[in-house]
Amino acid sequence: MSKDQSYVLKAWEVTVRKTQQAKKRANSVFGTVSVAPHAENDATSDDIDDETTTNRSSTEEFYHAERVLPNGDYYTGQWYDNFPHGNGKYLWTDGCMYIGEWYNGKTMGNGKFGWPSGATYEGEFKSGYMDGIGTYTGPSGDAYKGQWVMNLKHGHGVKSFANGDAYDGEWRRGLQEGQGKYQWSDGCYYIGEWKNGTICGKGSFVWTNGNRYDGFWDEGFPRGNGTYKWEDGSFYVGHWSKDPEEMNGTYYPSGNEGNLDWDPKDLFNNLSEYSICSGERVPTLPSQKKLSVWNSSKRIEKPRRMSVDGRVSVGVDRAFEKMNMWGNEIGEGGSDMRKELDAELMRLDAEGLQSLKSSPVPMKLPKAGRKQGETISKGHRNYDLMLNLQLGIRHSVGRQAPAASLDLKPSAFDPKDKIWRRFPREGTKYTPPHQSTEFKWKDYCPLVFRSLRKLFKVDPADYMLSICGNDALRELSSPGKSGSFFYLTNDDRYMIKTMKKSETKVLLRMLAAYYNHVRAFENSLVIRFFGLHCVKLNGPTQKKVRFVIMGNLFCSKYSVHRRFDLKGSSLGRTTDKPESEIDSNTILKDLDLNFIFRLQKVWYQEFIRQIDKDCEFLEQERIMDYSLLVGIHFREASVAGELIPSGARTPIGESEEESGPRLSRAEVDQLLSDPSRWASIRLGTNMPARAERTMRKNDCELQLVGEPTGEFYEVVMIFGIIDILQDYDISKKLEHAYKSIQYDPSSISAVDPRQYSRRFRDFIFKVFTDDN
Repeated sequence: MSKDQSYVLKAWEVTVRKTQQAKKRANSVFGTVSVAPHAENDATSDDIDDETTTNRSSTEEFYHAERVLPNGDYYTGQWYDNFPHGNGKYLWTDGCMYIGEWYNGKTMGNGKFGWPSGATYEGEFKSGYMDGIGTYTGPSGDAYKGQWVMNLKHGHGVKSFANGDAYDGEWRRGLQEGQGKYQWSDGCYYIGEWKNGTICGKGSFVWTNGNRYDGFWDEGFPRGNGTYKWEDGSFYVGHWSKDPEEMNGTYYPSGNEGNLDWDPKDLFNNLSEYSICSGERVPTLPSQKKLSVWNSSKRIEKPRRMSVDGRVSVGVDRAFEKMNMWGNEIGEGGSDMRKELDAELMRLDAEGLQSLKSSPVPMKLPKAGRKQGETISKGHRNYDLMLNLQLGIRHSVGRQAPAASLDLKPSAFDPKDKIWRRFPREGTKYTPPHQSTEFKWKDYCPLVFRSLRKLFKVDPADYMLSICGNDALRELSSPGKSGSFFYLTNDDRYMIKTMKKSETKVLLRMLAAYYNHVRAFENSLVIRFFGLHCVKLNGPTQKKVRFVIMGNLFCSKYSVHRRFDLKGSSLGRTTDKPESEIDSNTILKDLDLNFIFRLQKVWYQEFIRQIDKDCEFLEQERIMDYSLLVGIHFREASVAGELIPSGARTPIGESEEESGPRLSRAEVDQLLSDPSRWASIRLGTNMPARAERTMRKNDCELQLVGEPTGEFYEVVMIFGIIDILQDYDISKKLEHAYKSIQYDPSSISAVDPRQYSRRFRDFIFKVFTDDN
């Protein structure tokens, strides 16, 4: 290469460096370091090296900065690499102010945040969130001192309310939960268990006059066994409930005189005056305060742009344009130089792409599927069966029965505990006349399922209306792999599945363990069962149809755009439908999954605990072949149907909303102002999360979890564990032995329950992760 060409190439290198540095400075409103004008004609190797060294040292050293930003915000404090870093003070135009420690542009460490209303938070911050030990003081006098996790009270803390009430105890997701003491301004107090911000569990309420109640509570009132004691020593022992029919007990006076005219209902009237103060609404959260444009000159690259030939730009297009401008001045060696530069650009592209061989194609919102199922109207082959089912359910749920207690005797779980009832067309003393065929109806363990419906807070009238109302059931278009048929109620709340005799035996065998499990773990992800019945049709065949009534996992106010059935195995775990036939009703499988789901920290911790508990239960019951059914609702899409990636993170690098809760700011404010709304976001139900898109390597078709692409989508998730009635019987053992000869034993679904549980958890904990 000639001397002139070498000179031009060196000048080009200088231009590249200038261009990249200028872009980085322009991407940060805090950029104050300027590059001295540099004449092309004076460019020498020494000048280039000196300039580069000067720029590098000036951007990396600590110094004190004082800036008024274009939007009116003000910052003064320590600075490093175009970021507030160290101790500093930031004042927003709306009057909010933060004084404390910063790390790479985020509030991190100890600091104090103030609102224009006069509210303050002083304590620990992490990535912009109130996280750690801190004290919040509201404008009206409310104060909380204790532990925080991502802007929510979580852990032990003490809160004093403006009305004089105080609470000292455990918190979870911003609400009282666990052990705690609440004292009212008049001196009365409750000490005991809490749940979702209400008194629930075992505890004691003590009045200032010395009277007290010790026992069990539910939703702020006595429920279950308990004792009310007077100061004079007399007491009342019994079963407490708001329902007078469930109330019963015995009064024991201390002497000749006592409280004989006392009515247990007076206790409920008295307690209704003692409400739990909800406290003040937290103003705009610190994590919601942005610092205008937020890109690091070192840690974050500009989002890459796709070129027409499929390559990804690495931000040197300006330099390349400059080279084209010099094309006529280079002379005969210009062609060679262009080749070298093009090779250099391709090398930079290759370094940027690294392991990904192609850029992902933009995702589109799946096409909406039609309402599932065929309405069972008169003339349908299963019309009589539907009528029989509805008649039987109405009879089972509607008949008079003693109040169901959640404490059941072992005899209630006996498989022999069943009730047969004949339904002739003309009716009997116990059954109404009907237009269907004559049949017999069987209820399995009726007391257990009545208690389960009560445990799951299912209203009997609503239950009957959903299944036995004027609207017909809908039969799904095709039976499941097991040969069972599925029926949906018109309101989509319940799903009815026909059962094989073997499945019925499994459910009855594990019913006691199932009942104890869902009672002990309210947030269990295991499918909910509401009834187990059998219809025996009259005729020469005497056909029996057994069925179970379950909750429909996808009954939600959110439309479900994508459905996945996940087991953690790879053999046969892909949909057999062509892409053109896949819609929002299609259930995809493990090898179709192209996301990693990032849950908020608090929910992720609860999720892994519950998955462990549920899998341990299923393993103990020798159950396998279950799966996690996942539904996804994408929150943002364009008019053209293209999914809009979250602005929380660019495809490369990070931004100011790197971690923490992913609810919208308005939703966070609403939740904190009305904590009761947390009840609508139960584990596995309507959970906000982020879905990160993944891509599988081209040379690894059976890769279960793809490589993260950094492309995020705001989603609402619904999920639960289904198909829990397959035990590891002789047929599954034979299936395992047969398939192990042909395929990798670890890839098949039919494996020992212990191995299945371990593999299932390993896979799920790769697909779900902490959004941190």
